[in-house]
Amino acid sequence: MTTAPDQAYGVRSMVAPLRRVAVRPPSRRGDYPAAHWAEPLDLDLLERQHASFVRLLGTLGCAVEVLAPADDMPDAIFTYDPAFVIPTGVIEFRGAKVARQGEPPLLSTQLQDLGVPLVGRLTAPATADGGDMFWLDDATLAVGRTYRTNQAAHDQLRAILAPIGVRVESFDMPHDLGPEFCLHLMSVVSPVRENLAVVFERLAPVALIQALAERGIEIVPVPEEDYLSLGCNVLAVSPGVVVIAAGNDATAKALRDHGVEVHVYEASEINKGEGGPTCLTRPILRA
Repeated sequence: MTTAPDQAYGVRSMVAPLRRVAVRPPSRRGDYPAAHWAEPLDLDLLERQHASFVRLLGTLGCAVEVLAPADDMPDAIFTYDPAFVIPTGVIEFRGAKVARQGEPPLLSTQLQDLGVPLVGRLTAPATADGGDMFWLDDATLAVGRTYRTNQAAHDQLRAILAPIGVRVESFDMPHDLGPEFCLHLMSVVSPVRENLAVVFERLAPVALIQALAERGIEIVPVPEEDYLSLGCNVLAVSPGVVVIAAGNDATAKALRDHGVEVHVYEASEINKGEGGPTCLTRPILRA
């Protein structure tokens, strides 16, 4: 499916040119420690780093929709998680993390105000985060089965996506550090272009590595030293043009060695919420 030139929304790729994207600046009101942000947190610097990230997206050709800060929702800065845009509109999720449960209806409503129709809404007992989902190809949505995204969500997503010819391929994530910590599917993989992806292989499902190989997608391994600084969280703004957090020099070099254009932003405070450049964005239109 191609997107009509006058269409303002629609996503079915992780690497097609990012034409329109929603971001949300951090709020100064919220219990960041209770939401598991690392301390000490410099809110002034957090605001400046986010603003710099938004400016970078603009210089790379993205039309950026800047939403209002969400008071008492510290994680709302990570707009990738509460809702997911597909070719026909937006799916509203239900969050498993207590501190995030107000975010899905807020973001969904704001996206509808921006002209993106609501086409689905997860209902109890389903819970899901967008960080557990990425497009393997234009007809396949990869979905992690994690502490944040349960089997009921997989079942409901299949029912929502089947009418538009999109199938769900499920991947089980390991326990790792347990339910109090966030291990999303996209904690271990980020597509860079149609034939290239970064992968943190130690925690990646075998089935995921096999699915990438079946599609002819080469893996750039993320080294251990870059994992905690979110080196595996890479945002493609177009095929082979990416944004990555500072401090991931080995991954950035490996990407450049593969012909990738790499743009770096400062993220010392943003990283304290365990979210990288993909997490900071809700793609609205890729075409």
